Amino acid sequence: MSTAVTTTEFNLPGQKSVYHGKVRDVYNINDKLLAMVVTDRISAFDVILPKGIPFKGQVLNQIAAKFLDATKDIVPNWKVATPDPMVTVGKKCEPLKVEVIIRGYITGSAWRDYKSGAREICGVKLPDGLRENQKFDQPIITPTTKADEGHDMNISRDEIIAQGLVSKEDWEKIEDITRRLFARGTEIAAKRGLILVDTKYEFGKLDGQIILIDEIHTPDSSRYFYAEGYEERFEKGEAQRQLSKEFVRQWLIDNNFMGQKGQTVPEMTDEKVKEISDRYIELYEHITGEKFIKDESKDTAKRIEKHLQLFLEQ
Repeated sequence: MSTAVTTTEFNLPGQKSVYHGKVRDVYNINDKLLAMVVTDRISAFDVILPKGIPFKGQVLNQIAAKFLDATKDIVPNWKVATPDPMVTVGKKCEPLKVEVIIRGYITGSAWRDYKSGAREICGVKLPDGLRENQKFDQPIITPTTKADEGHDMNISRDEIIAQGLVSKEDWEKIEDITRRLFARGTEIAAKRGLILVDTKYEFGKLDGQIILIDEIHTPDSSRYFYAEGYEERFEKGEAQRQLSKEFVRQWLIDNNFMGQKGQTVPEMTDEKVKEISDRYIELYEHITGEKFIKDESKDTAKRIEKHLQLFLEQ
């Protein structure tokens, strides 16, 4: 199996700074462009796991690029080019301080909160009697704050506006865009035999215009169920077959790790790493309907740097 790229330290033309996030290394080029390298790092419960996952960065970057292209009629986005399978270069925007999560079904953290008695999430009231993985009558928007460090926190639309994180006018536009993006993602997923369960979007502003930024509809930012067998499994109260990062979270939970103090990440064997890599590739092929072509360079980091250098010198 190819070696995972878990860190980059490039010196690019026009580079002003570099930011190493949980998964991405973002290079600021002359305060005009961002070169986002999607590494093979993997995080869960806001913790970067000790081993990278080969091809994960390529999977995420290529899915995001396809969906950015497939939704640019709904909202302008930051993407300019993908000069390497693991890189997107795009316009530098002023990011908004919220992440916009939209949920078509009650599952994951929303279900865990509901099961423990919560009947309101981010200001959205929920009825009694919901069951795990049940479809909402209408998708609900449950934003979070965008933390520079530590955990993102749930926040309501009223709190977002009251705190001045986003103006009322902009937030209403963002809610409309979010619903349209989710509808488009749902439509594309359905053609591939999948259900887009929930996802998150990030937005920024450039010259006063709302711009879609970062990745969209990837297994790191979204959850997919297989459509076939959904109803039967739901009626029986069985776990859904899904394509998302939730299987990594579940493995960690099963091994007593949820990112809390004193907990230790379970051992990531070579077999576990390969299993996770294979699952990411499976999602790529399902959601795009295309065969995943592994880019197995001997020195992947050197390849990325060379492609970025050539692009930025043009």
